Amino acid sequence: SNKRKSKKAGKHRNYFRPSPEEAQLWSEAFDELLANKYGLAAFRAFLKSEFCEENIEFWLACEDFKKTKSPQKLTSKAKKIYNDFIEKEAPKEINIDFQTKNMIAQNIQEATHTCFSAAQKRVYSLMENNSYPRFLESEFYQELCKKTPISRAAQGT
Repeated sequence: SNKRKSKKAGKHRNYFRPSPEEAQLWSEAFDELLANKYGLAAFRAFLKSEFCEENIEFWLACEDFKKTKSPQKLTSKAKKIYNDFIEKEAPKEINIDFQTKNMIAQNIQEATHTCFSAAQKRVYSLMENNSYPRFLESEFYQELCKKTPISRAAQGT
């Protein structure tokens, strides 16, 4: 349980509100947003409000999956990802085509790091082309890019 604690502490540390400059970086590339802890959390919250957070959750599960070293773990994680996101009526079913689903079903029998590559690419571009532009237009994001947050300005008066 020691390992989990340090991870949590690290996560928490990056939750401070980013500077407007930092927030503006996120509009330059989708990857900039995903690479930033606060940005990722903000994007997840945004997707939740749009009822499509399964996309980012699937993407994150794939990122974790690709870093998995042990073959046993790889197989069990592959099955979990399949059950959570891929199979018909999965609790967080992602929107991918039938062929990709079938390919994954076959691939996870002998899980390799590339099992979900096609689906992950598809979901990534779905987010990049649909959700990401909407996130950048959201009031929340616009607020982060302003030089003086409203709350701070109010305190100064």
